[in-house]
Amino acid sequence: MPDLARPGPLPAPPALLAGLPAARLLADPGTAPAILTELERITGRPVLTPPDPAPPGGPYVYVGSALPGPLRTPELLWFHSVNAGADGLLGSGAWPGAALLTRTVGRMDERIAQYVLAWMLAEVQSVAGFAARPEWAEWRRRPSELVGGSTAVVHGTGRIGSSVAGLLRAVGVRTVGVARAPRAEAPAGFDRVVAADRDREALAAARWVVGALPLTASTDGFFGADRFAAMNGATFVNVGRGATVDHAALDRALRAGTVGRAVLDVLPVEPPPADDPCWRLPRTTITSHSSGITADEDVVADFAACWTELARGVLPALTVDVRRGY
Repeated sequence: MPDLARPGPLPAPPALLAGLPAARLLADPGTAPAILTELERITGRPVLTPPDPAPPGGPYVYVGSALPGPLRTPELLWFHSVNAGADGLLGSGAWPGAALLTRTVGRMDERIAQYVLAWMLAEVQSVAGFAARPEWAEWRRRPSELVGGSTAVVHGTGRIGSSVAGLLRAVGVRTVGVARAPRAEAPAGFDRVVAADRDREALAAARWVVGALPLTASTDGFFGADRFAAMNGATFVNVGRGATVDHAALDRALRAGTVGRAVLDVLPVEPPPADDPCWRLPRTTITSHSSGITADEDVVADFAACWTELARGVLPALTVDVRRGY
C-alpha cells in the first residue's frame, strides 16, 4: 500500500538532467490541443505528435496515457502519464529501466474523497428510496442516520486515502487507515493506522470500508473471502483498482450479509460486458470509473510541477517507483 511521505526531495538522476535540455517532446496524438499548447509554453519547445509510435533520434520525453512498445527504448528519458494509475503502463511491456515515470494526480484526491462521502450520505439519508418514488403521490418517511460517530476503515494511506479520511473526519467519522506496516504516527486524516495483516478487528467494527489501493502483486485480490467475512454488515466502497477485489468472494459476502452494500467505481474489466457477473451483484451500485476524472488542467499543472522540480535538480514528488508500481 502506498506511502507517499518522503523525508525530503531526492536528487534526480544525472543522466536525466543531462539529457533533458536537448530532448524532444512527444505527446500522444489524441492529446487535447489545450494541453499541447500548455506543454509548449511550459517547456519552450514544440510538441511532436507522431501518428506512428517511432522514436525520434536522440533523447525524448513523452506525454500520454500509454507507452507503445517501439517507444520503450533507452532514449526515453521521461514518460509523464496523464493518468494516476501505473499498473497498465508497467504491465503492458518491459519498462526502460532508466526512464523516469511520473503521473497525473491533480485534484483527483479531492474528487474521490467527495465521491466516497456522497455515497455514504446518500445511503444514510435514504436518497435512493426518495429518488425512486412511485408515479403517484406518496408521503412516507424513510429511515435516516448520521455518519458522525461511525467508523470508516480506509485501505491505503497515501494521497487519496488520506484525502478520503480527512474529509470523513470533518463530518465526525472515526478513521482507521490500513497500511503495509504499522506506523509510529498516523498520517494526516487518520485517527490511527493498523498493519494490513492485522486489519480484521478494525473491519469488524467498521460501518464503512473503503478500498483505495493501487494494483500490485501484493494487492491483487486483496479484498477476498477472509476480509469480507471479517466485516459486520459494512458498506464496501472501492475507488482503487478493480482487480484488488475478488468479486466472487464479494458476491458471497453480499448474499451472506457480512457486506451490507457495495459501491464499485472500478472493475477488473472496463467497461464490463453485459454478461459480466458484476451486474448481478446484490445491493451494489456500479459507477463508470468516474470518482476521480482527470481534467486537462490537472495534466498541465502536474506536468509543470514535475518540470519545475527537474529544473531544480530534484526528483518530482509525482514520481512512480516502477519496482513497487506506485
